[in-house]
Amino acid sequence: MHWSHLYFIPVFSPKWDAITEMDEHNRPIHTYQVCNVMEPNQNNWLRTNWISRDAAQKIYVEMKFTLRDCNSIPWVLGTCKETFNLYYMESDESHGVKFKPSQYSKIDTIAADESFTQMDLGDRILKLNTEVREVGPINKKGFYLAFQDIGACIALVSVRVYYKKCPFTVRNLAMFPDTIPRVDSSSLVEVRGSCVKSAEERDTPKLYCGADGDWLVPLGRCICSVGYEEVDGSCHGQGLPESLQNVKEKKKKEMKHT
Repeated sequence: MHWSHLYFIPVFSPKWDAITEMDEHNRPIHTYQVCNVMEPNQNNWLRTNWISRDAAQKIYVEMKFTLRDCNSIPWVLGTCKETFNLYYMESDESHGVKFKPSQYSKIDTIAADESFTQMDLGDRILKLNTEVREVGPINKKGFYLAFQDIGACIALVSVRVYYKKCPFTVRNLAMFPDTIPRVDSSSLVEVRGSCVKSAEERDTPKLYCGADGDWLVPLGRCICSVGYEEVDGSCHGQGLPESLQNVKEKKKKEMKHT
């Protein structure tokens, strides 16, 4: 699950520019860029819109970006940086254009595995880095992300924000709903399943939702009712004649009262 409606606002110091470039295959790339490497004491911020967290307790931020090798830029010793900082702020509502850096918490300093040089620039070689960071627990209704430049030459190519869940599934003739994992990655969420149509419990069906959105440790099962048979995860057949079904239901009620 991810949020696709992100937009960005250069704030505090409007030095991030929205720029469209062409890659080596002549495809357009929409980026936000900043490159004030010759001036000291840079403090340039780019902030997202307010993002509703939906059902998420932990969110993941995937960033794709390019970063210039400082050694390939002359006369910038001491002022050029090769990292940027990622921040977030929880909020129950949108703050509009208001922005106070002191309200934001730092997630991490982001560095590139590969940086590009002037030669790469001339050949239009895109040395794209991908970094993922997790944030949580998120307790308020939503949050902002912010990117702080302190003197690097960066192009932010994409930001994807998402959370993980164990998706609806059918196991052993039991249905299990979408389930959000716990923030604590070492603990599992126990989920009780409900039998599919024309099936009944043999042993209580359970699955456990893991932190990565995978279902684990299936226990128990449902079986098809008398007169039905299992075909591709569901029960098919005519069932019992009405008279026998009534006898069966009567016996069930008698067993409950004894």
